[in-house]
Amino acid sequence: MRILNLLVISLFLGSYVPVALAADASVTISSPLDGAKISRKSKIEVSYEVVPGQNGDHVHLYVDGKEAVVIRKLKGSHTVESLDPGKHAICIKIVNKGHTPIGVQACTNINVI
Repeated sequence: MRILNLLVISLFLGSYVPVALAADASVTISSPLDGAKISRKSKIEVSYEVVPGQNGDHVHLYVDGKEAVVIRKLKGSHTVESLDPGKHAICIKIVNKGHTPIGVQACTNINVI
């Protein structure tokens, strides 16, 4: 019904707006917890679970906005090598087969000490 309503609105306004719904997709990062303090000597175990939805295919893991790895498993963990001291953002984004993010992601912020 939501797609139909959006299509009717866009037709009424005189233009076609493609609708890409990501409501059926989700990403959960269970560890590290947001705000975690991690030793600079430690590797970081990122545990996650993904529901790719109809538009997603796999995920990319990012550290501080830079792509670190392509992940094909929808549930599991990935080890990030130790990071320099300071604040860091670890994000997992759902992407399509063309490796383009579909707009669904989860991030956790850590502080390496």
